[in-house]
Amino acid sequence: MTTQRTTPATTPGPGGGARSRRRVALGVGGLAVLLAALDAYVVVTVLIDISRDVGVPLNHMERATPVVTGFLLGYIAAMPLLGSLSDRYGRRALIQACLAGFALGSALTAVATDVPLLVAGRAVQGLAGGALLPITMALVGDLWEEKGRPLALGAVGAAQELGSVLGPLYGAGLAALLPAGQLLGQPFGGWRTIFYVNLPLALVAAVAVHLTVPPGRPAGVSPRKIDVVGGVLLALSLGLLVTGLYNPDPAKAVLPSWGLPVIGAGAAVGVVFVVWEIRSRTRLLDLTGLRQGPLLGTLAVSFLTGAALLATLVNVQLTAQTLLRLDTVDGALVLSRFLIALSVAALLGGLLVRRLGERVVAVAGMAAATLGYALIATWPLDLANATYGMGLRRLDLDLVVAGLGLGIVIAPVSSAVLRLTPAVQHGVASAAVVVARMMGMLLGVAALSAWGFYRFQSLTADLDTPLPIGVQPQEFARQMTAYQAKVTEALHIEYTEIFLITAVLCAVGTGLALLLPRRDT
Repeated sequence: MTTQRTTPATTPGPGGGARSRRRVALGVGGLAVLLAALDAYVVVTVLIDISRDVGVPLNHMERATPVVTGFLLGYIAAMPLLGSLSDRYGRRALIQACLAGFALGSALTAVATDVPLLVAGRAVQGLAGGALLPITMALVGDLWEEKGRPLALGAVGAAQELGSVLGPLYGAGLAALLPAGQLLGQPFGGWRTIFYVNLPLALVAAVAVHLTVPPGRPAGVSPRKIDVVGGVLLALSLGLLVTGLYNPDPAKAVLPSWGLPVIGAGAAVGVVFVVWEIRSRTRLLDLTGLRQGPLLGTLAVSFLTGAALLATLVNVQLTAQTLLRLDTVDGALVLSRFLIALSVAALLGGLLVRRLGERVVAVAGMAAATLGYALIATWPLDLANATYGMGLRRLDLDLVVAGLGLGIVIAPVSSAVLRLTPAVQHGVASAAVVVARMMGMLLGVAALSAWGFYRFQSLTADLDTPLPIGVQPQEFARQMTAYQAKVTEALHIEYTEIFLITAVLCAVGTGLALLLPRRDT
């Protein structure tokens, strides 16, 4: 994500043919970004199904956490490094290479029957998919003049945002198309359909890229030095933090025995990364000459928004499938309340920014999200029948409030970072917003999962699973009912505390949103 770029020499002329060709190229690049963005979120609605098929029991869901974090870690690590390679080898070649890697990762994920192969496939998907966003933004810099570039960059950013809205529903829909079974001796159908479908989609995208994206290295753009050291330090820091937060046996503690030392090492590497970025001539994100307070505040809000977003996607789906006893599709429909509100509010936020400015809208959005998650954290155990009166269900209203709050924040964060940076840095700054949000997702889901799994194990540590040996069938049924009720109560407490922590994160984000620029600056 280095910013040492020249003004693009490949400036299309005024002819309609040139405008049409660059719009097609933008559309193809945007679709490639959308394909990768969808797969960042597809697993949240089918995580229980995936876990069951690879041998992870419901009471040990912590073992499935790397399925989510592996993709996100690869996605973040790839963005700053692989994107810069397109200056040297050309946009088309790098996009096609990324699509090939994405297809490989999808194939590994589709055939996986154990957790290690599943995580490896997801990590390869993330590595390949993460590079598509900065490369496509760089393509915009090649094809658009400075005046029209922000609108084109906004279209690419919209494709990235659309993935978070459609991904969970897309995953649940594809998983429901075909029943799980075998095809040519390989597991097929069910959740695996999601990843098998990626293979023809990646091929079609690669052909479209070949036909529409200009070949070779961009004219007038010199190959930039790549901040390999900075990229490696960032990936290493995040990897250590996630490893320290991952506890394969949360029965006795939130963190594993190695947790604190590894987290400390990750934090130390993070400090080294910051020092390196300050002193290095080649940087992942060059903040020289920019108003760092507002910019860092904007990125911090994006970080916290990402943490809240993924916490919602994962835990609302789990709530629907465990507490409400819904299947994958019905659970996704519950989540759709939040997702629809999120998408509507994202459009509304853009309109409000024009009238009120970024700061007011972002503060209002984070405050609304805080209220929404505070309400969700007070959901009763009998959630299916909880109402506010007059038939208005708590489940519906609370998810809509949280979705509206987070959705409204999307536009002011993107708008603020573009206003704080010169046009030549818009692509880099937009990618930084996405990286910050993905980092929030990665560290947020790792930390909240560590706490949640520990709480569930501690709450159920004294429970003994009833056995139908030496007891009458009626007594066994009574014991099993009581046991399941206590497990459900433990899950309810776990989700309540996770959403309460999410509300606190949004409250912190409300304060940080005050750092965004005012309307008149």
